[in-house]
Amino acid sequence: MKKHNTIILAGLIGAVLVAGFMTRSSWSGKETDAKGPQRARVVSVDLAKAERKPVAVDVDSIGTVTPISSVALKSRIETTIVGVHFQDGAKVKEGDLLFTLDSRQIEAQLEQAEGNLVRDRAQLAGAERDLKRYGELIGKGATTQVNLDNAKTQADILTGTIKADESALENLKVQKSYTTIRAPFAGRISAANVKVGNFVRPADTAPMATINQMAPVYVSFAVPQRVLADLRDAIAADTTQVIATIPGNDRSEQGKVAMVENSVDSTTGMVTVRGIMDNTSETLWPGILVATKLIVRTESSVVVPTVAVQRSQTGNFVFVVKDGAARVQPVKVDRTFNGQSVIAEGLSGGEDVVVDGQLLLSNGTKVEQRARKAGA
Repeated sequence: MKKHNTIILAGLIGAVLVAGFMTRSSWSGKETDAKGPQRARVVSVDLAKAERKPVAVDVDSIGTVTPISSVALKSRIETTIVGVHFQDGAKVKEGDLLFTLDSRQIEAQLEQAEGNLVRDRAQLAGAERDLKRYGELIGKGATTQVNLDNAKTQADILTGTIKADESALENLKVQKSYTTIRAPFAGRISAANVKVGNFVRPADTAPMATINQMAPVYVSFAVPQRVLADLRDAIAADTTQVIATIPGNDRSEQGKVAMVENSVDSTTGMVTVRGIMDNTSETLWPGILVATKLIVRTESSVVVPTVAVQRSQTGNFVFVVKDGAARVQPVKVDRTFNGQSVIAEGLSGGEDVVVDGQLLLSNGTKVEQRARKAGA
């Protein structure tokens, strides 16, 4: 029995030695088969080109739409409304009739002033005839100097009276013009706060209606002070561009910078910028918040998909494929936008970079590009 156990033990030791020899041979790369040496591992990856192209240098912010012109319509006389000539919320053109006010009292005063003017002109004509007659008589010695002086004084008094009458008449004409209220500029009018028959006066706090200019409009937003120098250069070259987009809506309007505030907010380090937008389709509505993009300039840069950029303790890098092998290439990312990264250092453009499959790669790993699917 003891001899049998010894034989079994010797067999086990031999098996272990054989397995160890085979394993060592496998590690040392000496194991072969009928087909020859094993093929090195090749990883399938997706590739993209590093492109050098014009890239906009922009700043994103939140802005507010404000009208260039806004007017609150009020009455300049105390009277009643006899006509409202627009629909609430309608578009109006410059000069459109909006309200008609009761003008009967002013028209009566106008007729009275015109009558006074006719009377005083007639009196002036009589005084001038007297002055002429006394001038002829004084030469003949038929009247006194006092009569001549009195006639001249009366003519001068009536001349002044006529000027006062003409001024009063002109004032009443101006007052009458206040009885028709017209649009001072083209825009969109609010709902009318008064109706026919309402009494209005200059002291009213609420306006009769409000008109906002809709095209063009302003978009006000804030940008960091670090872009102020580049922004001023762009304004001088007239190359600025502002894009305002309504959140949740693909519709947007384009314009340019109209004004930069003359001071920087010291508490936030931001400066207010105002862009002017054509807004011919009235996409932007006064008072709404919009996503703004200020394009300061356009420069040539190397761009890669953001998914190609990997991060490590030593910094950002990408896998560049050359001669069928992936190589680690350190890069410096300037900024990202719309799924693209602008590379400031590390790439010159035209390189093939790995955008999918990086987890299986190391420096020098053999790679092959995956076959593109139909329609991809």
